[in-house]
Amino acid sequence: MQINARRLVDRSAVITGGASGIGLASARRMAAEGARVVIADVDAVAGEQVAAELGGLFVKVDVTDPEQVKDLYAQTQEAYGSVDIAFNNAGIAPPDDASILDTDIDAWRRVQDVNLTSVYLCCKHAIPYMQQQGKGSIINTASFVAVMGAATSQISYSASKGGVLSMSRELGVEFARQGIRVNALCPGPVNTPLLKELFAKDLEKAARRLVHVPLGRFAEPEELAAAVAFLASDDSSFMTASTFLVDGGISGAYVTPF
Repeated sequence: MQINARRLVDRSAVITGGASGIGLASARRMAAEGARVVIADVDAVAGEQVAAELGGLFVKVDVTDPEQVKDLYAQTQEAYGSVDIAFNNAGIAPPDDASILDTDIDAWRRVQDVNLTSVYLCCKHAIPYMQQQGKGSIINTASFVAVMGAATSQISYSASKGGVLSMSRELGVEFARQGIRVNALCPGPVNTPLLKELFAKDLEKAARRLVHVPLGRFAEPEELAAAVAFLASDDSSFMTASTFLVDGGISGAYVTPF
């Protein structure tokens, strides 16, 4: 994809889960638009490779660890002098998170920690830098399941994404007058390693997701990355506390044609 826009020149962008999937595509897109990128991930090998590819910084971080998250933004500030964009994207969807009847408390807590508590921590530690600057854009990855019930239950995942959406709205309102915008990105099913793993493990379960998409296909990570770049840029300057759905029409459909 040819990128002509240069909307993010001289801005630093921290991307959690930046070594794969939507995070990787978004890091590439933001770098192409001029941003200085910080790849935050638990995968040091992949993270270092992406940072080298994009001329950015890699920080190995467990997003559930408060001190590691705090250090992530401190390193960004030290390296680049600002924290302009925080794309809080890290997340998991493990197979032991299923129906509430089958999901045990440890599986529930693990998903909540990675998908929701990490967003709390990232916002908590990014916002003070943005307050000092008087500006900033935070994009939190929620999901279409935050606004509607999933056809195949992942109870903790759905609850965590609902929490991300609600928290994003509240932060967007609270910090709007300080120049800090907070929006929730709500993807539909995306052709990422997580989805490919689901197809490999349970073809029937994965195929059930596709039948609900009016556009008749899954999104590509680059399509979500384009939305992230928009939300990070001044093109979305009058948007905050929003539910930004990029879902192929799922949330607008009652039934889909065949």
